[in-house]
Amino acid sequence: MDQVEKTPSTARESLVEKIAGIARRAAEREGLEVWDVELAGSGRARVLRIYIDKPEGVTHADCELISQQVGTVLDVEQVVPGEGYHLEVSSPGVERKLLRPEHFTRYTGKKARIALREPVDNQRRWEGVLAGIEDGCVVLETASGKVIRARMDAIEKANLKFEW
Repeated sequence: MDQVEKTPSTARESLVEKIAGIARRAAEREGLEVWDVELAGSGRARVLRIYIDKPEGVTHADCELISQQVGTVLDVEQVVPGEGYHLEVSSPGVERKLLRPEHFTRYTGKKARIALREPVDNQRRWEGVLAGIEDGCVVLETASGKVIRARMDAIEKANLKFEW
């Protein structure tokens, strides 16, 4: 049987998914949720970011606890190959990325910004109130009353928009 060689991006995605699994196990034990995991940079400049959340908000102690637990597993099991990495654990913030359908559902009724891969009505960037998920599409109602429906794979980037 032929071995399929992993491309750098698939190897990186596979590594991030493995780290996310470790982080999810640690977070669930502490009543937390893993919002996102990112691996940025290369060589000695690699940064592993784990974003955690809980309904009442994340504390510094939560971040420290997950950092210690996940960091220990990653180091003992030598999960991250190469010259090392810098681990950061934090809240996803008030203008958090929306990445999965459940993120959009959770924040139905909240303001958001969405950037689409392809324009709708000659516009790629939209701002409005999230109206949830219908038939696998994110629904956004703009201030002018226009309703935008976008499949998850058509969304390039989405964030909550905090009113200051």
